Amino acid sequence: MSNGTKTNILNAGGEKLNYKRTVLVGFAFFLICLFWQVYDTTVPLILTNKFGMSQTWSGAIMALDNILALFLLPVFGALSDRTKTKAGKRTPFIMIGTVLAAVLFIGLSVADYRQLTKLESVTPDKYESSLAVIYEADPVITVPEEATDGKNFLQAVGAVFSEKEQKRLQEIFPDENDFLAIEMYERDESGAATGKATDEYIKYVVPARNAYAWQKTAESPATLVFFVLLLLGVLVSMGIFRSPAVALMPDVTPKPLRSKANAVINLMGSFGGIAVLVFGMLFKTGNIENALMNYIPFFSIVSGIMILALVIFRITVKEPQWALEAAAADTDDAGNLGKADTAGSAADAGDADKSAASSGKLTPAERRSLIFLLASVALWFMGYNAVTSKYSVYASSVLNMDYNMTLVIAQGAAIVSYIPIGMISTRLGRKKTILIGVAMLFATFFGAAFLRAGSPVWFMNILFAMAGVAWATINVNSYPMVVEMAGGRNVGKYTGYYYTASMAAQVVTPVLSGIFLDIRFTTLFPYAAFFSAVAFVTMIFVKHGDSKPAARDRLDYLAGAED
Repeated sequence: MSNGTKTNILNAGGEKLNYKRTVLVGFAFFLICLFWQVYDTTVPLILTNKFGMSQTWSGAIMALDNILALFLLPVFGALSDRTKTKAGKRTPFIMIGTVLAAVLFIGLSVADYRQLTKLESVTPDKYESSLAVIYEADPVITVPEEATDGKNFLQAVGAVFSEKEQKRLQEIFPDENDFLAIEMYERDESGAATGKATDEYIKYVVPARNAYAWQKTAESPATLVFFVLLLLGVLVSMGIFRSPAVALMPDVTPKPLRSKANAVINLMGSFGGIAVLVFGMLFKTGNIENALMNYIPFFSIVSGIMILALVIFRITVKEPQWALEAAAADTDDAGNLGKADTAGSAADAGDADKSAASSGKLTPAERRSLIFLLASVALWFMGYNAVTSKYSVYASSVLNMDYNMTLVIAQGAAIVSYIPIGMISTRLGRKKTILIGVAMLFATFFGAAFLRAGSPVWFMNILFAMAGVAWATINVNSYPMVVEMAGGRNVGKYTGYYYTASMAAQVVTPVLSGIFLDIRFTTLFPYAAFFSAVAFVTMIFVKHGDSKPAARDRLDYLAGAED
């Protein structure tokens, strides 16, 4: 190896991480997180507000991405391993998947708009036998007298409320016109709308409107079928390149520097999530008057940002060249980087048991620890993913607030906490740090269970900031504990264990939490708190994988699993 070539490799990241290159590679993860943030917050609203689905069925559809991920991630990851093109192994999958996802995502908003026209274009003669309820943005629910055809309005909404609820409505609204004139917003002393929805609107009008939407869906399900087919197409498109995009970073980064690079990749993903939440605030996607908004402009902008990020990635990232330089750095004939790699591996291994490394098999004690650790992973994902997949609906229905700002606070708190978390885990070890994080997550969900419309905003913000810190604390340390038990061998297989546990939980919990939400909407946070508490118990029994990392560059502590 010539000195010139060697110098080039070192500048590329052999001894010092090339942060510019890593940021450019991170644009792939940026657009991935951008998409999933939109998906998790808007699709549940579309399913309930536009199609009138129950929380159970909405949760079942929201679980589709995790079901597909169980199959798609390993398939396309392995397929990209065997791919050879001028653009590299991973880049073709990233390009094809992103373009397909962006185009189909816009198509998804078109299907959503088609359903919206069904809810807005109903003439009085068409709902004599329906619920006789239609949403208008004036902001009053209005039903022409001729629409009820002489029926009592409360009889017309029989499909919305149970017999017991109808009797209660008759007590509260003896004159049906009282119900029809429920205002959307509370008013201040001057009579101006405050922007805060009235309790009556959330309790009575929203369920009636959603039930009306479900009736229109049941009468003509073609739009729902088309929407779900497009959604499947979008999810498959994202599955095409998710694993290749994650695998690209280690491909182009020398082994001793992958922790630092992973930190940068995770930060890029966080910025993608925050970016879309900011756009959500600009479009007021969380406002109650936009429950039946047209998502075409919003989805088009998100798809445009995805394409822009892809263009930057494709122009700037030279995968084949960078991969060769990283491989050469790992096999430097002078042994300099090889020593660094050995030192890094030793630091990673720390005080972990060596039996797995020497025999390739876990001891019974190690196997028990792995089982309890994977159980803990599944349990805290059961709680956390229930909140992330249902929070946008919960915020409008229970908290009476825009969901975007609280999620921005949670994301921001996670970002600024990564380095302090790394310092704490250095002193306390991974297990104790995770237990602290799980305890914080339980406390956050337990406290959030008492939040209602009108709760102090500062208290809400504190809780969501705590949730962000707690999740970062867990996420940074849990994945390294799993692969630590591989003892430097079978890391890929143990990574698969981690993702199988997390994805399986995310398949089950949207449906299970949806069942509870259909029974009582305020069960969301108690549900999440319960699984967090059980995860704390199972984590106590984990006895392995808890090596204390050696002193590293502070950005190393940001490295965690790309969830």
